[in-house]
Amino acid sequence: MMSLFEERKQQLTEHYEALIARRNEKLPCGNGVYDRYNYPVLTAEHAPLIWKYDFDPNTNPFFSERIGVNGVFNPGAIELNGKFYLVARVEGVDRKSFFAVAESDNGIDGFRFWDHPLVMPETEDPDVNVYDMRVVQHEDGWIYGLFCTERKDPEAPRGDLSSATAQCGIARTKDLVTWERLADLKTKSPQQRNVVLHPEFVNGKYAFYTRPQDGFIDAGSGGGIGWGLSDSIEHAVINEEVIVDDRKYHTIKEVKNGQGPAPIKTEKGWLHIAHGVRNTAAGLRYVLYAFLSNLEHPEVVTHRPGGHLIAPEGEERVGDVSNVVFCNGVIARDNGEVFIYYASSDTRVHVATTTVDRLLDYVLHTPEDPLRSYACVQQRLDLIKRNEQFMAGRK
Repeated sequence: MMSLFEERKQQLTEHYEALIARRNEKLPCGNGVYDRYNYPVLTAEHAPLIWKYDFDPNTNPFFSERIGVNGVFNPGAIELNGKFYLVARVEGVDRKSFFAVAESDNGIDGFRFWDHPLVMPETEDPDVNVYDMRVVQHEDGWIYGLFCTERKDPEAPRGDLSSATAQCGIARTKDLVTWERLADLKTKSPQQRNVVLHPEFVNGKYAFYTRPQDGFIDAGSGGGIGWGLSDSIEHAVINEEVIVDDRKYHTIKEVKNGQGPAPIKTEKGWLHIAHGVRNTAAGLRYVLYAFLSNLEHPEVVTHRPGGHLIAPEGEERVGDVSNVVFCNGVIARDNGEVFIYYASSDTRVHVATTTVDRLLDYVLHTPEDPLRSYACVQQRLDLIKRNEQFMAGRK
């Protein structure tokens, strides 16, 4: 007769393997810009059993969970040798996040974590928490990971155990296995989250998209997505930040906004995906939006389609931090396919698939937000009028 230990181990193993083998399904009737899928590509259940359970029946006779996983979200993404890799943020039940690599053959299902989480070296000032890595293949030959390094705010009043300081940690690798930790990015801003490395040199320098911020949560006087150059990557210092994409009143980015993954290089310009945050009676709402910038001057935005590109729908709206979608990982393939990996509600990871041509059509032909209700109605009336004229001409 099978012991309780063996019975539970077998049941959980079968469930895990069935989850990995589950085929994903494209949802019908999308918006024409991208396609959503029925299932998330990564969840807490995708964490390997050996991460969570003691496999020795002498020390774990009930095959009980020892070190739990709360969520898997906000992954960086890269394609190497025809395989899709996500460097995900894995959050334990202890609230500490760490990085782990999951790989897939097709990018929409079958993602399986490597046996061991990524070991990120510490600096002389150890991180309390690390998360939200942007993975960038730079033209200098290295793969860089830029992530948020969080530490307790030393200026917080006594007894305040929630205030933190956030800065940009930088590491590099050749294989996603062994990482070299570099010095944290230095800027004049009190806080830096959502920092992204541009994939090419600009004027012979390393270029960064930043998010200057006064506080850990509040943007304060922070003006939006910033841009700055550094002579070095080993000891990156930005002496001057300029705002590339600013916040606007009563828009999807009125509270704060930040660059998502590194932009995609296209013949029409650099294609960006970013997140915007606005306030609601139910709390902050995060959505994704897109814009295009100049090929020669990536800091100059040329097209700003109004509204969101992706907003949370259905189960995506529910989780640890509800009503949120966030993206820091995109894979643009040589054949024009684009895989957008976005997390929902700080809980799970989804994929949306599209092409460079479809995204360019979206950013080039979607009108900019005119910032007033009256003008928005005029935009819609103009579309209706053109449709009516077109349909009348075909009768």
